[in-house]
Amino acid sequence: MNIGHCNLDNKVFIIAELSANHNGSLQTALDTITAMAQSGADAIKLQTYTPDTITLDCDSDMFTISQGTLWDKRKFYDLYAEAMTPWEWHKELFDHARSLGMLAFSSPFDPSAVDFLDKLNVPAYKIASFEITDIPLIEYTAAKGKPIIISTGIAQLKEIKDALDACRRMGNNRITLLKCTSAYPATLEEMNLLTIPDMIKRFDVTIGLSDHTMSLSASIAAVALGARVIEKHFILKRNMGGADSAFSLEPHEFRAMVDAVRDTEKLLGNITYDLSPKSLKSREFSRSLFIAENVQAGEVITVKNVRSVRPGFGLSPKYQKEIIGKIFRADYLKGTPLAWEHIE
Repeated sequence: MNIGHCNLDNKVFIIAELSANHNGSLQTALDTITAMAQSGADAIKLQTYTPDTITLDCDSDMFTISQGTLWDKRKFYDLYAEAMTPWEWHKELFDHARSLGMLAFSSPFDPSAVDFLDKLNVPAYKIASFEITDIPLIEYTAAKGKPIIISTGIAQLKEIKDALDACRRMGNNRITLLKCTSAYPATLEEMNLLTIPDMIKRFDVTIGLSDHTMSLSASIAAVALGARVIEKHFILKRNMGGADSAFSLEPHEFRAMVDAVRDTEKLLGNITYDLSPKSLKSREFSRSLFIAENVQAGEVITVKNVRSVRPGFGLSPKYQKEIIGKIFRADYLKGTPLAWEHIE
């Protein structure tokens, strides 16, 4: 699967999520994107909604958050009015990201956002965790024919399958599923990253991680388990505050995460039983059979005059039993690596 110029078969695709971390300032958003590029992100992701496209301006208690979250006692409408990225910023933000060599795309939250992003020629779409059950939105987005990334944070197995089926009904199998824990921030105990290899087997699509922990370890472990996409929230400074600041990484933290992921890619390498050039050279330190004392022609080979020792320039120790009791062909000095031509 490819997203723009990024081939996910060859490289873990690392997304820096801006979300609400612009705090209402276009310049802060631009500066954050610059820092994302400097921190090694492959892509930036925005969120494209208005409070009216994502919720209702309603005073009912049902529209006030009360679930033990960072946002408790706030109305959905007021929170989203504060957190939204103005649509008129999108082109400038996308252009800035592209000028820095990054891809730029967004999460649409209704069909009008899908159409708006389509006009900006985004290379992919992201369906947020809380929208995974909105099958009409997924169908509409998938029908654009672009790669579609879906977070699974609030979905049970059947709902993940429903989302996949919705994409495929639209003829779109360019799907990435992100293992996600919809807690902000998420604890390590909630992550259950062993689900990633099961998702790889079960769904036959690209699998990644949307990581809301404050640890770098989750992304590293996810890549070791087969994740090909990592998404993390990014902020210039957490002390700026804002709706998502508490579970966002600062530039130096994000850079450390990216470096660790790239190191993990190198560590994983490929499935091979061949030796590297350095390992082949190190075979010289392995054990082999050496003549352990001065011997004469016709002398019987014993465990005393032929021993398995380091280095590895003689016959393999696996031949030791085979050669015991045979005789030497000529006189040899102690320290001679044993070879077949030394044996009668």
